[in-house]
Amino acid sequence: MSSLTFDNVDPKIRRYSMIGLALGMMIACMDGTIVGTCGSEIAKDLGGMELYSWLVTAYLLCETGTVPIAGKLSDRYGRKPLFLVGLLLFIGGSIAAGLSTNMTMLIVCRAVQGVGGGTLMPVAMAAVADFYKPEDRGKMQGMLGAVFGIGSGMGPLVGGLICTYVSWHWVFYINVPLAAICLFLTLRKFPEPNVGALKRIDFPGMIVLTVLILDVLLYFQWLSDDMQFSSVKSIAMIVTAVVLLVLFINLERRAEDPLIAPKLIRKKPVALGAAYLFILGLAMIGVLTYIALYIITVYDYDTLQCGCSLLPMVFGMMITSMGSGMLVKRTGYRIWVVVGSIMIIISLFLMSTMGSTGDIVLLYVYMFIFGMGLGCTNSTVMIAVQNVTPSDEMGMTTSTVSVMRNIGSTVGTASFALIISGMMNDKFAATPFAYLAEEYGLSGTGLIALKYFPPIPGLADTIVSIFGDSVCFAFLCAAVLYIVALIMALFMDKGYVTDQGDGKD
Repeated sequence: MSSLTFDNVDPKIRRYSMIGLALGMMIACMDGTIVGTCGSEIAKDLGGMELYSWLVTAYLLCETGTVPIAGKLSDRYGRKPLFLVGLLLFIGGSIAAGLSTNMTMLIVCRAVQGVGGGTLMPVAMAAVADFYKPEDRGKMQGMLGAVFGIGSGMGPLVGGLICTYVSWHWVFYINVPLAAICLFLTLRKFPEPNVGALKRIDFPGMIVLTVLILDVLLYFQWLSDDMQFSSVKSIAMIVTAVVLLVLFINLERRAEDPLIAPKLIRKKPVALGAAYLFILGLAMIGVLTYIALYIITVYDYDTLQCGCSLLPMVFGMMITSMGSGMLVKRTGYRIWVVVGSIMIIISLFLMSTMGSTGDIVLLYVYMFIFGMGLGCTNSTVMIAVQNVTPSDEMGMTTSTVSVMRNIGSTVGTASFALIISGMMNDKFAATPFAYLAEEYGLSGTGLIALKYFPPIPGLADTIVSIFGDSVCFAFLCAAVLYIVALIMALFMDKGYVTDQGDGKD
């Protein structure tokens, strides 16, 4: 009996499976941001406000560490078993998270969800190449790009809505019926991996890469908290990362079946795609994380209103993700990535002018442009990478560029935190209210709490002004950095390249 591939898969199976894969990817993306607007309520209820940031960090750490391993294993054993394992882990973690009685338990459950989500996402993206020929992948990656945007953007809205009208526990329980539908749709035959004789699993590479990713992500997380750049702890983590990177490269050069083949760097679309998605992840999650806090603080919106305010970005991303996916075959890659990069830069520059007195309607327009830029670039870069990748390396390559986007997301969150906190501390120290920071032990974004103190003339306005200016300066820094991404975009393939090669060096 011949292997099932995109040449002979039943169209009905393909259709239902892709719907299930897209749904799985959406709930994984949504859970990465769903606690953004309700995390403080959860932390207050469970009595662990000092652990608030770990509700997001635990998920992101485990998701990022799992992505490359899941992608490689899906090349070896097929997408279906890995996807189902990830889905079951995600369901189990969601149920346990909803039942949590303290913050420590919830953080552990978020970590389990992250492992599940880190398995779902690369498998879903790689499966597009299993189900569709290179010339047909554009519209499907465009659809998944829209799903990525919808999931990430709708997370804060869904979280705020459920927390406001039901209970924060259902922020996690809502995953169960969605995942059950996803499970039903994907319990069918998938195209089979073309792996030939099974080679030795690269366990040393998996261990070293996982520790390396955790070291890098924790470094930026702790740097954004209170760790000093010149401290012994900081230097030790930097040295550890360098040693682990050198060790990982040497291991992969000698591995029979490497987790991430060194030859990937020699493929221009893959190297460019990974670097570009790193900067895109930095800008996207950095903005998404702090625009919500900006709207709540500056405009006095509640969590539900804040979630709704993010919809212009989601709509913009949906429009261009679908549009670029349908047209990229005719237009080629470069035009979309260049135009999208320009839109992101312009929107970030415009957002940097808002301060603390800008019109909210203007912010909606700028966020819409930002979302359109993200939609132009995210799925287009992934198509360019997949179309030069042989089928037996699809999971490995897809997960490699995806993990760079995830690392960029963590670096972006930490970088925005460093910029905003540093500027707020400096500006507040120059005000007549500076003594309050020391008196109440507040610093960085923690100074926002002073806005809600018993009325002191001028204090609330001062806090709002300082925070608004600080966030806008972070947007300006992101805009300048994204010029580097625009330069990268100019070197992408102009046409629609579909040369997958043979998978050999």
